Amino acid sequence: MDRRLTPANSRVAATSLRGVVDAPLYTEGERRVLARPLGDLLNAPLGRRERQLVLGEAVTRFESREGWAFVQCERDGYVGYLPAQDLEDRRLPTHKVTARATHIYGAPNFKSTERFGLSAGSRLRATGEDEGFLVLAEGYVPLQHVRPIDWYAEDVVTEAERYLGVPYLWGGNSIWGIDCSGLVQAACLACGLDCPGDSDQQETGLGRFLPEGTKARRGDLLFWKGHVALVAGRGRILHANVHSMTVTHEDMEAAIKRIAAQGDGPVTAHKRLPKPKKVKYED
Repeated sequence: MDRRLTPANSRVAATSLRGVVDAPLYTEGERRVLARPLGDLLNAPLGRRERQLVLGEAVTRFESREGWAFVQCERDGYVGYLPAQDLEDRRLPTHKVTARATHIYGAPNFKSTERFGLSAGSRLRATGEDEGFLVLAEGYVPLQHVRPIDWYAEDVVTEAERYLGVPYLWGGNSIWGIDCSGLVQAACLACGLDCPGDSDQQETGLGRFLPEGTKARRGDLLFWKGHVALVAGRGRILHANVHSMTVTHEDMEAAIKRIAAQGDGPVTAHKRLPKPKKVKYED
């Protein structure tokens, strides 16, 4: 079993794992959401960041112990630990942030003091609208920066390009820092496509494999050992990479040669994504 996707530790396991893993306690868990703009999902309390969540993303909490919650993320099944105080009772979101970033303001006025920033993908529960702002319990968000929760974008490359210039961050999933698989996941989720969290999982379970020699087209995925990039078209790829420490476009053939020359090997897979979900709301 993949530890990253197995909701079990030495004390507790999901009820679905009864008979599969031994645990002192089995539980269905409780639904919670992240109550802060950004949270690091750790492999252990005070451990290493493996992925991140943004405001309003849902988890199943299986245990709270010594200030830490053992959780499984709803978006991709990733398992890890979050500070227990950063979670709150699940609230069904009504909207999501579709701009690269936005702010929550203290009043429905763009000159009012901003309370904190939000990343693309943040999930919001609105109580209404006021003078061009979405009204939340936390404050006000410009309507230009949000869409209804069941609205989906149409092009993964366009969605990934929202992150151009964002610094590379291992395990990152936000506009404050993102890695190669986080970029692909953010773009796919924006288009309503389910997507695993890490590049090896994406290579195995995302899209369909294409025969060697197939011409790459916009929106395709190229994989290397431990890395993934989107084909942006016109002979370019788009990826979050350590070479530039940012999200950037790069000439495809030059990148393939550079990555091989630095010892990371050849392209291991060329895959094509399914069509995005149909947009349910039109402007």
